[in-house]
Amino acid sequence: MKYSKLNLAKEAINHKGFVKKIPDIFRMVKYWKKGIYPMKSIDIILPLLGILYIISPIDLIPEVAVPVLGVLDDLAVLYLVIPKLIKEVDKFLLWEAEQKINAGNTKVINAQIVE
Repeated sequence: MKYSKLNLAKEAINHKGFVKKIPDIFRMVKYWKKGIYPMKSIDIILPLLGILYIISPIDLIPEVAVPVLGVLDDLAVLYLVIPKLIKEVDKFLLWEAEQKINAGNTKVINAQIVE
């Protein structure tokens, strides 16, 4: 099977509901830029740079020159970036839910703690 940047991008977006979280990623970045959501800059900049690296045609190890290693560096970046980005989005969604509850706009009825 021949790997290309397009195939790698398809694999990335299939990772644990990544597509469903894309609007949340944009909302998280918007809140962070406005100063509403407290987050370390490095926690969002590195994953976004990793995704840009995968999408960009520029590589440290080009697929044309070294086919196997060229794909492996992209896969390594995906392996590191996507879980980190999803973890940050999950933290953001939890923060967002807490903000709604603390604002008094949401009522919790018959809540149960599940461990």
